[in-house]
Parts: sequence; C-alpha cells; structure tokens
Amino acid sequence: MVVIMQERATDEQVTRVVAQLVDMGFDVHRSTGALRTVIGAVGGRREGDPRLLEVLEGVQEVLRITEPYKLASRTFRPENTVIAIGDLRIGGDEVIVMAGPCSAETEEQVEASAAAVKRAGAKVLRGGAFKPRSSPYSFQGLGEEGLRMLRSSADRHNLALVTEIMDVSQLAVVQQYAHILQVGARNMQNYTLLRELGKARMPVLLKRGISATIEEWLLSAEYVLAGGNTDVMLCERGIRTFESYTRNTLDISAIPVVKQLSHLPVLVDPSHGTGRRDKVAPMARAAVAAGADGLLIEVHCDPDHARSDGAQSLFPAQFDRLMAELRIIAPAIGRSICVEPVARRGWSR
Repeated sequence: MVVIMQERATDEQVTRVVAQLVDMGFDVHRSTGALRTVIGAVGGRREGDPRLLEVLEGVQEVLRITEPYKLASRTFRPENTVIAIGDLRIGGDEVIVMAGPCSAETEEQVEASAAAVKRAGAKVLRGGAFKPRSSPYSFQGLGEEGLRMLRSSADRHNLALVTEIMDVSQLAVVQQYAHILQVGARNMQNYTLLRELGKARMPVLLKRGISATIEEWLLSAEYVLAGGNTDVMLCERGIRTFESYTRNTLDISAIPVVKQLSHLPVLVDPSHGTGRRDKVAPMARAAVAAGADGLLIEVHCDPDHARSDGAQSLFPAQFDRLMAELRIIAPAIGRSICVEPVARRGWSR
C-alpha cells in the first residue's frame, strides 16, 4: 500500500506512520517529493487495515497498489525519477545518448570510439568487457583489461561509463570502473544478481528480456528497488517475435506504456533492437519522438572488422548525422540533446 502524507506533515508524523507500518510487518520505502512525502509499504505478515493508518495525524490518503510491482509504479511515485551521476541527469529534460563499441578490443579502438562519440555529443561511453554470447566460440570480451581500457578513455574524454555485469562474482571488479551497471537481456530474470544490485547503490540499467512482457520487466526492476537501490533505468532493446528480417523487433510502443505505468527512466537500444546498421538511425529517431529518456547506440570506427556486432554498429560519420537529426526532433517534444562539447565534469565515481 501507499500512504500519502499531507503537504505540511511534520517529520514526527511521518515517523509515527513508518513505525505503524513496521509494526504491521511491512518493509517501508519513503519517497519525498517537492510537496509531500509518500510512504510505500511492501510485504507485511498480515493484511494491513488501512484504517489504522488513515486515523494517524498528517495522513492524507491510503491507497492499495494493485500492480504486482509496487516501488516501480506511478502510484508509489507519481513524479519521474531522475538519476544523477555527477552533473549528468538521466530522466530529465535532456535525452542522454550513450554510445561506443559493443566490445573493448584494443586501446586504439576504444580511444578512437570514445573520441568520436564525445565529439558528436554523447554523454556516456558504452562498451563491454564481459560479453554474454550465444555461441561459446564467439569473442567473450577482455575482462578487467577491457574495463581498464574503457574507463581510461571515458575519463580522458569526460564521459561516464556504462558496461555490462553478467554475474555476482564480477560485481566487485566492475564497480571499480563503471558509473552505470548494465544488466543484459539474458540476465533480466537473474534474481540473485538483481538482489545484489539492490545493495550496490550504483545506477543500474536493466534491459528487457528477449521474450519478456512489460510486467515481467517491471517486476525485475522491483527486485533492485526492493533492495534499496532507487537508481534504476529501463532499456527497451527489442523482443523476439516471428519476424526474421531484423535481429529483434524493437517495441517502440513500450516507451509510452512504461512511462504511464512507472516513474523510472526509459532508454532504447536501436542497435540490438534491429541488428542492422541501416535501421539504427530510423529507430533512434522514432524512440526520441516516442518519449525515450535516452539511447544506447553502438559506434565503431571500423565496424566491418569488429569482433562483435559489427553489422549493427554505426560509423562515426553516421553517428554524427544521427545526432544532428535528433537535435531537430527533441525540441519538438520539449526535450533537448547536447549541442556542444561539455565542460569538464566532476563525476561522483
């Protein structure tokens, strides 16, 4: 359930409500907005009687959350979540673009890609060091050496770094290098990993599973939120359908649907969503028009010789053109995208 406090409720009144919820066996999650405090109650050893809470001083309303995901729902938090990393804001007015190679391959390759995406206006460098591949014979990534390459180039070009974590055993090492921990589609329902990320207190980018419904996707986010980590962003990256012309079917309609159901930022990965270089730009434009808070785009300076996903990676010149196009689309829906190089940032990590 959700307890909505009155606009001028005191800290003492809020504390009394929290104590009552704890006594009823609930796990309590407090959200303080600009005007009022909202208290989310999850679990409970017995069915809670809302009347026990409605009579407490400072309480305006008690609502039951009917959705199976509680903390991810708009009922719990009506306003949008904005995730802060230094002075970067994900989920605000600016559409944040994360771009870079699918995998770190060499120092030169990572450095050239980071320089190219920064020059075009990206704010975050994307790149993999641990790669979950369908075939055991495909390139699996460089591990910690790849992380070191990615973080070094990100720092040189004043970019944040998002990279994938595949297993709980990798958490400690990936946390040393990344600003955002990415959970890939294959791990969307790896609940052991999600529980640990709930304790991590680092931003988490949760990709939608290959065949996951929107409800299942939000329930996976709930695992991280329930652990106390409120910095969760969702990423639509295409789902598996009967269509075989593209790698996946990018579900653009999921953006407004999730925006209505949840307060979490929604990003889109048109590279994995289509698997085709010539389809990435049209889908990126459509995603921004549909209300996406950010994009993940694969960019490689020599994609024809990339060790992974070269067919869906843009050349730097194509990425430059796409960013120019997005700067025309974003203002039409009240958003913006970085126009000029950003001053040196003080990243929190």
